[in-house]
Amino acid sequence: MNAPGLTPQVHGIFDPATWTITYVVHQGPGSACAIIDSVLDYDPKSGRTRHTSADKAIDYVRSNELKVSWILETHAHADHLSAAPYLKAQLGGKTAIGGHITAVQKVFKGIFNLEPGFKTDGSQFDHLFAENEAVRVGDMTGRALYVPGHTPACMAYQFGDAVFVGDTLFMPDVGTARCDFPGGNASNLYASTRKILSLPPQTRLFMCHDYPPSGRNVAFETTVAEQRAGNIHVHEGVTEEEFVAMRTRRDANLEMPVLILPAVQINIRAGEMPPKEDNGIAYAKIPLNAL
Repeated sequence: MNAPGLTPQVHGIFDPATWTITYVVHQGPGSACAIIDSVLDYDPKSGRTRHTSADKAIDYVRSNELKVSWILETHAHADHLSAAPYLKAQLGGKTAIGGHITAVQKVFKGIFNLEPGFKTDGSQFDHLFAENEAVRVGDMTGRALYVPGHTPACMAYQFGDAVFVGDTLFMPDVGTARCDFPGGNASNLYASTRKILSLPPQTRLFMCHDYPPSGRNVAFETTVAEQRAGNIHVHEGVTEEEFVAMRTRRDANLEMPVLILPAVQINIRAGEMPPKEDNGIAYAKIPLNAL
């Protein structure tokens, strides 16, 4: 697993509307691949969806003659909708997320008062990964890392020297993810960052998002060494107590993500839309005064 010296190829596709990066990880043209954290374009004003971002991933996969093994989610995102069903229909592969998604489904089934038939067992996904479970992509075998804190179900995926950290870490000058969503926990996030930063210094870390400070271009690749030295929230020497206090103060003043209400209720369905009603239209619910 994660053979020493394995340096997979990583292609990042930046979505400027949501500041999200979709990744395709593989071992070269003609090999198997995994797609991580895809984006379905969504216009919150009209409720219309498009496939501009997902089509870029499809074009890359096809132009390199890759074979999709997995369409992976690091967690049930609150800031963008997943394009997993569209990608699966176009390219094949299995959808997967961490096994603790069931806890997130239970919470949000209640918040959104979802239909009685909505299952909270994760069965909307083809597979639920457990901590340290192997992730086989052709001849490349990675592993799933359980990194809760931002949500109780966050996973990172490691292939050789590359780790896709989801929202656990951002670029060093941005810090870490918020912990104030249902089930979030700053102490857990601190432990998760320490797990990632205990990997070898040269390990490449790939962010799910970048929110660059003024004057810096978008960037989404860093290393364990760079994070240990310079992450503004969890660099070497920051204690758990200091981190939790900082994260609690900061989260108290953050606005909700623009797309959290449509995104979460669709992403807990593995990207599928809610069931169509008797007029043939699917609806996303907007709970009032619930979050």
